Amino acid sequence: MVIKRNEPCYVLGVGMTKFIKPRGKVDYTELGFEAGVKAMLDAQINYDDVDQGVACYCYGDSTCGQRVFYQFGMTQIPIYNVNNNCSTGSTGLHLARNVISHGGADCILVIGFEKMMPGSLQSFWNDRSNPTGTTGEMMLATRGMTNAPGAAQMFGNAGREYMEKYGAKPEDFAEIARVNHEHSQRNPYSQFKDVYTLEQIMKSPMIHEPLTKLQCCPTSDGGAAAILVSQDFLDARPHLKDQAILIAGQCMATDAPSLFSRSAIDLMGFEMTKYAAATAMKEAGIGPQDVKVCELHDCFSANEMIVIDALGLSPPGKAHELVRNGDITYGGKLVINPSGGLISKGHPLGASGIAQCAELVWHLRGWANNRLIKDTKVALQHNLGLGGAVVVTIYKRADGKTASEVSSAEVGKKNKLGYNPAVEAKGFTAAQATSVRSKTKKSAWALGDVEKKVEARF
Repeated sequence: MVIKRNEPCYVLGVGMTKFIKPRGKVDYTELGFEAGVKAMLDAQINYDDVDQGVACYCYGDSTCGQRVFYQFGMTQIPIYNVNNNCSTGSTGLHLARNVISHGGADCILVIGFEKMMPGSLQSFWNDRSNPTGTTGEMMLATRGMTNAPGAAQMFGNAGREYMEKYGAKPEDFAEIARVNHEHSQRNPYSQFKDVYTLEQIMKSPMIHEPLTKLQCCPTSDGGAAAILVSQDFLDARPHLKDQAILIAGQCMATDAPSLFSRSAIDLMGFEMTKYAAATAMKEAGIGPQDVKVCELHDCFSANEMIVIDALGLSPPGKAHELVRNGDITYGGKLVINPSGGLISKGHPLGASGIAQCAELVWHLRGWANNRLIKDTKVALQHNLGLGGAVVVTIYKRADGKTASEVSSAEVGKKNKLGYNPAVEAKGFTAAQATSVRSKTKKSAWALGDVEKKVEARF
């Protein structure tokens, strides 16, 4: 079923922090504040223009969202707190888009942030059933269990099945990681920027075959934000139409009964991705062949492989051939994860989906001038969380044009940041932060010293 939406919805502003190793040095309040200020400066709005707020995070107590948003102002707007595993950020975008498209708001600020623990993902609720417990039990019943991190086992098993069924080789998965690491060197927000050879990736420590360490995403601290607006809001600001990006199609889906078909690929949500992609593309009026740039959920190289297949970017069972032919990077059929993806950029769960959005917005505007894909008209975003949920979003320029390169000097003149955020991970001044905070309903007590802390990091 395609939901009938009456109003277009646009991404008008985006902003993000650098993704960093989780060492407890930066609190979520700072991460959310920095991302939110940057997004509002980019959209050239004030917090008084915001009708609703959506906060996206997995690790933290209830109402962390209010703690972050109150730093901008206490305007008594609704603030939703969203937690949907690794798809949390894009779930927040989906929520905001639905509200706007059904006439419930003109401007919504979505902020994702995460302050994580070092090491592999862990649960803090051990006195109750794990929401992915039945998934783990199916893995145990079909493939057994090792001492490797649970997520690596699950996605690694999907990779093994792809090899068994379709003839992929371990080096195909390593090539995916090699490409993503290579892409990350041009992303100023990326947690890792090291470039590796295929041999180095294959010889890094084995985690769960075929996955070596350099094929697994790290845990991260980070924040990202997006401003979503209605047609009326954009029409009142015609000078911003060339930077507004239309959400042309979008679908959030959950699992089908095939999740428990005893297939390791199905166990990773293959059918829900396939369904969400088909639904979003139908709404946008496009096909997989129209996609030139894509940010997809590469928590592990094995997941990128099966998602390429599920999205229809390759014929069924042929994703590894797309990889072998060099068709997932510059010079190929499309560019997948120009940001470096989760594998190299990092994966602060609540921020990841919104960071994907920011990357694609910068591409469609032409601002990502150090990693731009020529003739881009359509961009695809895929963000998945086990448990499960997936969001697939199709973006197009509001003016219907093809993305063309914009110089950083020109970007800096047009926006309120004074620099090109697509290629420079810089901060902002106290005056800039003040300019986006509420004019009439703000509290110095709610802000505390976060402004000084953010300034001190730049």
